Amino acid sequence: MKKAQHNTAAPALLLSACLLAGTACSTTQQSTATETATTEQTAESTVTANQPQPPVAAQKPKELTAHGHTRIDNYYWLNERENPEVIAYLNAENDYTKQVMADTEELQEKLFNEIVGRIKQTDESVPYKKNSYFYYTRFEAGKEYPIYARKKGTLDAKEEIMVNANERAEGKSYYAAAGMNVSPDNRLLAFGEDTVSRRQYTIRFKNLQTGEILPDRIPNTTGGAVWANDNKTVFYTMKDPALRSFKIFRHTLGTPTSQDKEVYHEADETFSTFVYKTKSEKYIIIGSGSTLSQEYRFVDAANPTASFRIIQPRERGLEYSVDHFGDSFYIRTNKDGATNFKLMKTPVGKTTKQNWTEVIPHRADTYLEGTEIFKDYLVLQERKNGLTQLRIKKWNDPKTDYYVDFGEEAYTAGISINPDFDSKVLRYGYSSLTTPSSTFDYNMETKQKTLLKEQEVVGDFDKNNYEAKRIYATAKDGTKIPVSLVYRKGLQLDGNNPTLQYAYGSYGISMNPGFSSVRLSLLDRGFVYAIAHIRGGQEMGRQWYEDGKLMKKKNTFTDFIDVSEYLIEQGYTNPDKLFAQGGSAGGLLMGAVVNMRPDLYKGVHAAVPFVDVVTTMLDTSIPLTTGEFDEWGNPANKDAYDYMLSYSPYDNVEAKEYPNMLVTTGLHDSQVQYFEPAKWVAKLREMKTDDNLLLLQTNMEAGHGGASGRFQPYRETALQYAFFLKLAGIEE
Repeated sequence: MKKAQHNTAAPALLLSACLLAGTACSTTQQSTATETATTEQTAESTVTANQPQPPVAAQKPKELTAHGHTRIDNYYWLNERENPEVIAYLNAENDYTKQVMADTEELQEKLFNEIVGRIKQTDESVPYKKNSYFYYTRFEAGKEYPIYARKKGTLDAKEEIMVNANERAEGKSYYAAAGMNVSPDNRLLAFGEDTVSRRQYTIRFKNLQTGEILPDRIPNTTGGAVWANDNKTVFYTMKDPALRSFKIFRHTLGTPTSQDKEVYHEADETFSTFVYKTKSEKYIIIGSGSTLSQEYRFVDAANPTASFRIIQPRERGLEYSVDHFGDSFYIRTNKDGATNFKLMKTPVGKTTKQNWTEVIPHRADTYLEGTEIFKDYLVLQERKNGLTQLRIKKWNDPKTDYYVDFGEEAYTAGISINPDFDSKVLRYGYSSLTTPSSTFDYNMETKQKTLLKEQEVVGDFDKNNYEAKRIYATAKDGTKIPVSLVYRKGLQLDGNNPTLQYAYGSYGISMNPGFSSVRLSLLDRGFVYAIAHIRGGQEMGRQWYEDGKLMKKKNTFTDFIDVSEYLIEQGYTNPDKLFAQGGSAGGLLMGAVVNMRPDLYKGVHAAVPFVDVVTTMLDTSIPLTTGEFDEWGNPANKDAYDYMLSYSPYDNVEAKEYPNMLVTTGLHDSQVQYFEPAKWVAKLREMKTDDNLLLLQTNMEAGHGGASGRFQPYRETALQYAFFLKLAGIEE
C-alpha cells in the first residue's frame, strides 16, 4: 500500500512542488529552455539532469500566532500522517537518500557485516536468582529477537522458555516485548508487546506451567504489569491520546478489561504516573511525577483492593522517590535545598515529610543517583567529578564505609539486579571506552570482586590497541566541560584526525563513557570519538542540569560549540574533519549548533531531532508536551516563548551555508513526531545557500528507537557511518 502511494502520488507532489518553486519540471520544458542555449549551458544542464535531484516539498503557508507575534510555517501540512502526499514526500526523500548514497552501498554492506560480525551470535545474559528461579535472556545464531527463559533451583535444571520473541515477531515488520514479570507463585507471566513502535503495549499473560497464552488482553499500556500477592490481581498504567501515562487500573485475571477498576487518575497534564512493587514485595507503589515534583501512594500487596495511602502530598520543587525495607520507607529527596539529594527514612505508619529522618546527608560535591538496600549493607550510587562511584556502608558499623575501586580514568558503573535482601554480594555493571560491558559480583564483606562476564567482541579486538582519556574544555563563561575521548593508540595531534563529537545534554541524563563494539568501525579507520558532557545532563551533579534547561538552555549549545573549538585548538581535528551527532533532544542540539556555528562541522547526523520547539510546546495534543514545561518552558508565557523562539532550530533556519547533514526519523515515532525533522529538512532545502548534502531518511515501519530486532538497527548505523566516511574521503 505504501509502495502504491509512493508510485501514484509522488509525481503529482513533485510536479506541483517544482512548479511552485519555479524550477524545470519536465523534459519538454527542459528542451524548450535549451533551444537557444550555448554549448556550455547545454552541457551543464545535461550534467545537472543526470544528478539526483532532491524532492521539493510544496509550500502551504500557515499562520501561527502567539503573544501578538505571527510565524509563517510553509510546511505545517507535513503533520498529516495519513495524507498520501505526505507519505509520497517521505518516500521521495528516502529515494533521494538512496540515490545520493548509492556510491557507498558496498561500504554500507561492509560496515554492517563488520558490526554484526563482532556480535557473539549465540549469547546469554548473566542469570540472576529470584524466588527459587534463575532468570536470563539468550540469543540464538541468526535470530533477531531474544528468548526469555528461566531454570528452577539450579543452572543445571531444565530450561523453561517464557517468551520466544522470534516466534512472537513472525510476520510483523516491528516487534518489541517488555515488562516481563512473573507472579509470586512462579506460575504466571505478564508481558507487554508493541507491534507498531508507538510504545503502546498490549499486556498479555502466559501460564508458565501449561504454556498457554491466556485470553486476557490489555491494550494501550506502558507494557508493565505489577502483581499483587494473590497471584491473580495486577496493576497497570494506561496511556491517554497524547501517550501520557495518566491512569492506573487494577485487573483480575479471567475478567473482562471493561470491569477493570480505575485506582488512580493523574489529572494534572504536567505529570505522568507509574506503578511498581517494592524490593521487599510488601507494597504496591503508585508514583506520579513531573520534572520538579513527585508524589507517591501505597497499598499492601497482600490486600490489593484496599485504598492507596499517600506518602507525602506533592509540592512544587519537592522531589522524592521511595523504597521499603523493614518497618521504614527509604526516601531519596532534595528536601530542604538538598540539590544533590540525600537519603532519609520514615516509619511506614508516619510517612509525611515532618517524620523523615536523615540517613545520608546532602553533599555539595557529590550527587546521590540511587541506592540499593540489603539486610546488612547499604549501597549508594554516587556521581562525583563526572564519574559514577559505588559506596558501601554497613548498617551496624558506621566505620564500614568505602568505595569500590574501578582503576580506570573514564568509565561507567552502576548497580545491577539485586533482588535478594539477605545477600552479602552486590551485582553491578561496568564498562569504559576501552572495556566491553562487564557484570561483576562483589562480596561486600570480603571485598572480593568476581567477573561473571565481559561481553565478547568477536574477531581480533584487543582493548590494549585503544586509548581513552578525560580532558576539559573551557566554556565562554569559564566553566570546565568534561570531554571523554577514545581513539587507536599512536594518535598524532596534527589537527588532521577525523573526529565524531557526540552529546545529549537534556533531562539531567548523563552520557556515560561506555564501550561500543559498533564504534570500532570508526576508530579502526582513524576516527577520534568524543563525548561532550555538556550542561543539561547531570554528569557534574544536579546543578549541571539546572544550568542547562529552561532559561539557561543555550548553555547546552554553547558548551558543545566550545568543546568543538577546543578539540580543534588542541590539534585533534579541524573543521573539515569534525563531525557531530545527537539524537532526540540531542537532535535539537544538532539543529541549534548548525544554526549558530555551521562553519565548525564537515557533517552532522541529527537523529529523531526535536527541532520545532515552539510549535510543539504550544500544542498540548502532541505526545509528551505537557510533561515537559519544566524542562523547556511553557511558551504560553511570553518570556519563555521569546527565549525558546531564539534557539528553536526550525524557526532560526537562515539563508546561509550549512554543513553536510543526514537527518533520520521514524514514521511512528511517539516521542519526536516524524514531521519535525521532515519540516526542518524542507525548510533547509528552501533556505540554505550551499551545495552540501542534505538527506532525510525515514524508517516507514519504526518509531523513536528505529528498527526492531538485534541486527537490523545496524543497517541504519551503517548508513550513518558511511555518510561520515564518505565526507571524510575514506572509501573502505
